[in-house]
Amino acid sequence: MSARSEKIWNYVILTVMALIVLWPVGTFIAAAVSPDRAGRPSADLQWGNFATAWTNADFARSMTVSLTITVVVVIVGTVLALLGGYAFGVLGVVGDRVLFPVILLGMMISLEAIIVPLYYQFRSLGLTDSLLGVILIHVGMGVPFGVFWMRAAFRALPRAIFESAEMDGAGPLRTLWSIAVPNLMPAVYTFILLSFMWTWNDYFLSLVFLHGDNQTATVALGVFQGRYVTQINLMAAGGLIVAAPVLILYVIFQRRFISGMLAGAIKE
Repeated sequence: MSARSEKIWNYVILTVMALIVLWPVGTFIAAAVSPDRAGRPSADLQWGNFATAWTNADFARSMTVSLTITVVVVIVGTVLALLGGYAFGVLGVVGDRVLFPVILLGMMISLEAIIVPLYYQFRSLGLTDSLLGVILIHVGMGVPFGVFWMRAAFRALPRAIFESAEMDGAGPLRTLWSIAVPNLMPAVYTFILLSFMWTWNDYFLSLVFLHGDNQTATVALGVFQGRYVTQINLMAAGGLIVAAPVLILYVIFQRRFISGMLAGAIKE
């Protein structure tokens, strides 16, 4: 097979795969703007479905709650992940052969397995139906992966960078924030996007710990879909509204996300 034929076949296969992936997305969007309650595609686009879903589900309040939780979790989790990854990947913490596997255990614990004792523990501390309680749980569940991710990113950097900084008199924190972090921004952007997506899309934890005015967008969407189960067009519009922040963030940071995922393949 010639190089031209191989290139043509590659494009044909990629086009077919793209259509297979994008077809459900297209039908979902078509349902969201359909005037038909069953969501059947129509040439008459009903953009008012989004306004109706936004008002009836009270997304203004619930998305503010979700945004507050997500932004705090992303900021705190990213800082802790950088510090932990730097400690394990560069500084060499005393007892890291024991401590690092213990931290990794946090990635293996299922939330469903600990949700009951976690609820009673947080209730005794007065942290149920509290944004702080949910934020603490999200940070605790995200930091193990963050430390693992950033440790791998730090270890992929040339050791000469840290040795040169040490010879120039830079302290550990100065080396971290002024030298290491700027070289790790693709990996940092990737972790930020993953952390944002995981926190924003959480349903189970928010359903158990938050009630009333503290409902998150995903829980509000579940309640909204329960009320409008026969109106597919409104349910699709509500789903797109809740998914929009993650989609927008991914589109903005798409290139950095891909480069961050591939950063670990480059070694000194």
